[in-house]
Order: sequence, then structure tokens, then C-alpha cells
Amino acid sequence: MTAVDLGRLQFALTAFLHFSFVVVTLGLAPFLAYINSRAVFTRKPALRPVFDRMTRFWGQVYVINYALGIVTGLVMEFQFGLSWTGLSRLTGDVFGTTLAMETIVAFFVESTFLGLWIFGWHLLPRWAHMLSFYVVTATAYASAYWIMVTNGFLQNPVGFAKREDGTMYLTDLGALLTNDGALPALYHLTAASIGVGGFLIAGASAWHFLRGTTDPEVFRRSLHGGVALGIGGVWMAVLNGFPQLSFVGDQEGKSAAINGDAEALAAYQAEMTKLLGPGDWAPPEWLSTAFTTMQMAGYLAWTIGVVAAFFFIRRRIERTRTMLRVLVWTIPLPFVAVLCGWLIREMGRQPWAVYGEVAVKDALSDVSAGGMLFSLIAFVTVFAALAVVDWVLIARTVRRGTGRMFLGLTLADDPAGTGRDTEGGAADGDPDGSARRSAVRDDALAPLPPL
Repeated sequence: MTAVDLGRLQFALTAFLHFSFVVVTLGLAPFLAYINSRAVFTRKPALRPVFDRMTRFWGQVYVINYALGIVTGLVMEFQFGLSWTGLSRLTGDVFGTTLAMETIVAFFVESTFLGLWIFGWHLLPRWAHMLSFYVVTATAYASAYWIMVTNGFLQNPVGFAKREDGTMYLTDLGALLTNDGALPALYHLTAASIGVGGFLIAGASAWHFLRGTTDPEVFRRSLHGGVALGIGGVWMAVLNGFPQLSFVGDQEGKSAAINGDAEALAAYQAEMTKLLGPGDWAPPEWLSTAFTTMQMAGYLAWTIGVVAAFFFIRRRIERTRTMLRVLVWTIPLPFVAVLCGWLIREMGRQPWAVYGEVAVKDALSDVSAGGMLFSLIAFVTVFAALAVVDWVLIARTVRRGTGRMFLGLTLADDPAGTGRDTEGGAADGDPDGSARRSAVRDDALAPLPPL
């Protein structure tokens, strides 16, 4: 394989793995914001500990995925300086702005408020603690917006001009921020991520009912909410996906690959050979299989969600073991759909790094095939290890249930240091935990003893 082939494979695999973290983060954030609000504002005191435990339990999953996703995002950034210096040199004056905004939003604002949410559990007023996660949710989606604006420029370059040396510079910020190659894709991604999060919540909750949960109220509400999110997210992803097909039609190679049109692919290959010289310039034919797989996985997940909703309306979903097993096995389907969609979006752009403007071979760094192979192995090994750690930690956290939670745990909850907290810290006579939180705050803010 040439350095160009290895570079394309490296970016495809690392983006593929990083994207699996992103969709979970975007999918869980709105659900967490909602149940956190219910824990604060519900008028039924008996439900506050339930929503509090729900928030802490699913918050643990969010925090684990977010932490490891940040690491993979940092590694992704390194590639622009190591493997894609040509792309950075030629187009950095355009999309460097949007990448910088994403960094400020994700690594500074989002991380700061997530830290406040994690460590301010018993120190901040409940309403302030809740609002901090609303900021986390808003910045997560703002981060997705800036990334899709950046990617949209690669798909549909707008708002730029070229200097004599071929480098690009920004001329119309409004065109860049409202790019037709970005906004429809953002809506599609947002809906698909909510579908991923919904079926993850529903499947994990179903697993607890199959195993005989000790906290049925938490997982009953999680199961119902997950099914609702899954159905809504997948269906909106389907509706937002169709408008993109007209945009894809403007990219001849991608359209031919999706439709499995061998004759059109051959014509496109000949056209690119005249323009760029000898090489394999057509998008891979397997994109048609990826497109079909994406559609089938999405439709199947939505159908399963509708059937589950029927059992939910009949108030039988928790007692129907077959339906519960199906929901557990449905967890991977939305992942398959969104990852196939991302592969289609990225691989179908071949041979362009910036469609119609910068070829992949010109965007790559001036490195040998051996050097690119080494970086490919290093990057993919790191990403694969992080992905395995992420899912192992999430699986262990889910299996433990609400009886062993680290998020929001204090010595007042766990004086023996066992890591067990069966009622979310609520005590008799203190159903919403306000007296305990007040005691924890007073103790935390007390002056330190003299040395």
C-alpha cells in the first residue's frame, strides 16, 4: 500500500473509533439533563431519590465515555500536524477557525462545567448543580456544530478564496457557518445520536430486569424513557437523512458508489485519472453495502422500538422477557447505522480531501509508506485500547446497578468506604437528602484545623 492509501486508512479508522464515543455523549446528555431536572423540581418528595439515583447512575456512564472520548479527540488533533500537513497548510486559514472554536467549547467550557457537575454534587445548590449540566449539554451540541461546520467545508467548500500559492483564506464567514454540507448533516447526526443513547439506556435497563433488578423503579423509568428516545431519535434521523441524498448527488463518485453503479464509477475513475494522473481515484464499491446496512439497521431498530412501545402502553414491557432480550440485542443496531453513515460520508469523498479543491495526495504529509504505516499502527492501537477500556468500564458500571455508585458519593453516604450506596444517600426523615447535603456543605466549608 502507498503512503496515500495508508493515510486514508489511518484517518478512516481513527475517525470511526472516535465517532463511537461522540454519539454516546450526544445521546446521553439530553436524557441526563431531563432526569436531573426532575430530581430537582419534582413535586413528589418520594420521587426525588429515584430521579437522583437515575441521574447518578447514567451520569457515571456519561462521565466514563466523555473522559475517554476526550483522549481520543486529542489524538485526532495530532494527526493534522503529523499526517496531514498539506491539508493544514492549504486550508488551515479557513477551517482552523472552526476547529479552534470547537476546542474552546469542548476542552474549556464543556470540561469546566462537567467538572463543576461532578465535584459540586453536594456543595452547590441543587438548581445551580443542575444548570451546570445544562451548560454541558449545550456545549456538547455546540462542539458537534463546529465539527460539522469543519467537515462540511471538506464536503462542500464555500466562503473562501485562493492566494497565488494555492492556499485558501476565509472570505465569507456566514457562508461557512450555514454551509449546506454541514447543517443537514448536523440535524441527522443529532437525531441519530439520540437514537443511540435511547436504545443504550433501554437495552441496559432491560438487562437489569432480566437479571432481577433490586431497583425496579429506576430501571422502569429508564426503560420507558430509553424506548421513547430511541424511537424518536431513529425516526428523526431517517427524516433528516433523505434531504442529504440530493446533496450527495452533486458528488458524482459518492453517488455512483452508493447506487452500486459500476459504469458510472468507471467513468468517474477515468475523469479523475485525466485530472490527477494514474491512481485508484474512485470511491470503494462497498459503500453501496454500507448504505444498505445503514438503512436496514435504522429501520429494524425503529421497528423494535415501536413494538416495545406497544408493550409499554399495555404496561407489560417489564414482564415480557422476550421483548427485554430483544432490546438488549438492539443496542448495537443504532451504532452500526451511524458508523456506516460516517464511513459513507468520509470514504465517498475520494479522491478529494476538500471536494473539488484539494486532492488527498496533496493533503498528506511528505512521509514514506513505512513512516505512515508506523503511525497507523500506533494510532489505531491507542484508539482500539481506549475503545475496549471504555466499553469494559461502561459494562461493569451498568452491571453493578444503583447499589454501587461513585458519582456523588460522600463519606456521609458511605462511612465504611465500601463503595455501596443503596438509597442515593437519602435517610429516614430526609427523603430528598437536603439535610445531608447541608451537613456535607457545612463540613466542607469549615475552616481547616491548625497544623
